[in-house]
Amino acid sequence: MSRLMLGRTLERVCKVVLLLCLIHFLIMMILYFDVYSQRFDIFSRFNNGRGTNNSRGPHHYYYNYSSGRPNATFPSYLPAIDQLPPSARPEANRTRPTPKPVLPCPEAPPGLVGRLLIEFSSQMTMEKVQRENPSVTDGGRYTPPDCRPKQKVAIIIPFRHRDHHLKFWLHYLHPILRRQKIDYGVYIINQLGEDTFNRAKLLNVGYTEALRDTEYDCFIFSDVDLIPMDDRNLYHCYDQPRHFAIAMDKFGFRLPYAGYFGGVSGLSRKQFLKINGFPNEYWGWGGEDDDIYNRITLNGMKVSRPDVRIGRYRMIKHERDKHNEPNPQRFNKIQNTKNTMRKDGISSLTYRLVSVKKYPLYTNISVEIGKPPPRPNRG
Repeated sequence: MSRLMLGRTLERVCKVVLLLCLIHFLIMMILYFDVYSQRFDIFSRFNNGRGTNNSRGPHHYYYNYSSGRPNATFPSYLPAIDQLPPSARPEANRTRPTPKPVLPCPEAPPGLVGRLLIEFSSQMTMEKVQRENPSVTDGGRYTPPDCRPKQKVAIIIPFRHRDHHLKFWLHYLHPILRRQKIDYGVYIINQLGEDTFNRAKLLNVGYTEALRDTEYDCFIFSDVDLIPMDDRNLYHCYDQPRHFAIAMDKFGFRLPYAGYFGGVSGLSRKQFLKINGFPNEYWGWGGEDDDIYNRITLNGMKVSRPDVRIGRYRMIKHERDKHNEPNPQRFNKIQNTKNTMRKDGISSLTYRLVSVKKYPLYTNISVEIGKPPPRPNRG
C-alpha cells in the first residue's frame, strides 16, 4: 500500500515538473519571438530609409548625438556615412582647400628668347608644323594653360595663292605667340576669284568674321610674308594703335617714312571702330596703309611702335602677285581720307561669305568681295 502511494506521488511530481518545463518553454518562445520582431522592425526601418518611396514617414537614425558615438543598444544597425544627412556627415565640418587662383599673365613673359634666326630655305610642310604645335587647337586657337591673358587676340591675314608663305608663317608664329602667353586665333581671309586684290577690304572682312567666332578685343593685321625676328615684339594691343613691322629687311631695317603703317599692325576693337575700320575702295597694291594712318591721326590718336631693335622683320621674297598691280588712284585717295573715312569703312562693308573651314592651325574664311569700279576716262 505504501509503495502504491509513493508511486502515485512520484507520478504527480513528474507531471508538475513536466508542466513547469512546458510553461517555461512557452515563455521562452514568447520572449524570443518578441525580441525577433523588434529586430525585424529595425531592419525594415533601415531598409525603408534607403528607398525612394518611404511610406512609413520620416527616417530615424539610432545615433546618440549627446554622447557623440553610436547608441550601444544597436551598434550593428547604424546607417553608413553616405546615408547621413549632409549636416551630420563628418566631412561637412572639414575646411576644403580653396582652388589656387589663376594669376594674370606677366607683362614680360619669362620664356621669351629675344633675337631669332629666321630662314626660308628648309623644306616646310603643314604636317611638320602641326607636329610642332600639338597644343594649338582647331581653327588655330590657343590659350595659355598657366595664366590669364588680359586680351583675346584675333590675327587677321589677307590671302590669295600664298600657301608656301603660309607654311613658314605658321611654323614661326605659333611658337612665338605661345611663348608670349597670347590668347589668340588665326584667321586666313581668302579672296576668291582672280579679280583685283583688295587687302584693306579683306581686313575688314576678317574683323567681322572673327567676332562671329569669339568676342575678341584685339586685332592684329599681318601680311603672310612677314616674320618677326624677335619674340619680344609682343602681339597684343596697346593704349594707341600699334605698328609692329617698323624695320623690315627690304627697307634696310629702317622705317621708310614717318607715316608708314604697313606690314603688321594692331588695333583694339574700340580703336578700330573709332576710325570706322579700313577703307574698302583701295583696289590693287598700295595706299591703304597711308589711309589708315591718316584715319588714326585725324581721330586724335597716335601710332605706337616698338624699339627699332625689336621691331625687325624678314620678308619672304616673291614676285608681285598677278591682279595686284599698283593702284594709280592711291595718291588722290590718300589726300581725301578726311572726306571719305566716315562713309567708306566697316560701316559700308559688303561681301559674300562662301565658306568657313577650321583647320588644325588656322581658320580659313573664303569670300567674294566684288570688283573695282570702272576707272574714269581721261580727258
